[in-house]
Amino acid sequence: MSSVIRTCANCGTKNRIPAGRLTQNARCGSCKATLGPVAEPLEVDPETFDGIIREATVPVLADFWASWCGPCRMAAPEVAALAREMAGKAVVVKVDTEAYPELGNRYRVQSIPNFIVFSNGNVAMQRAGVAPRAEMRRWIEAAQTAGVR
Repeated sequence: MSSVIRTCANCGTKNRIPAGRLTQNARCGSCKATLGPVAEPLEVDPETFDGIIREATVPVLADFWASWCGPCRMAAPEVAALAREMAGKAVVVKVDTEAYPELGNRYRVQSIPNFIVFSNGNVAMQRAGVAPRAEMRRWIEAAQTAGVR
């Protein structure tokens, strides 16, 4: 079972959250404060990426990007806003294609930014290029209505 480390906003303790529970409330192991559903894009390595895709009970939007990419930097605030909007309904991850080129190669990412929506561990849609937040939200909603486990 894969997990993600989340820091408690109340006390600063790092908490290990199972990948399949990122859209649910959790409790800080130290101060017992509620950690709400993940509401920010998660920067992931290949192991964490695979765990989230495999265990997610909601659609996952993956943003394949690189720090040198101007359009990727333009898309980043929209991706972050989408993660806040869809908290509890979807998970948003960011894959740095410079650090983890094998993930980009696995999904034939040839230009960035490149967005892939996963549903039930499978690719539901893929698109390259900057997209408005409303369009990205539609991709996730389409994956939701297609039936997520």
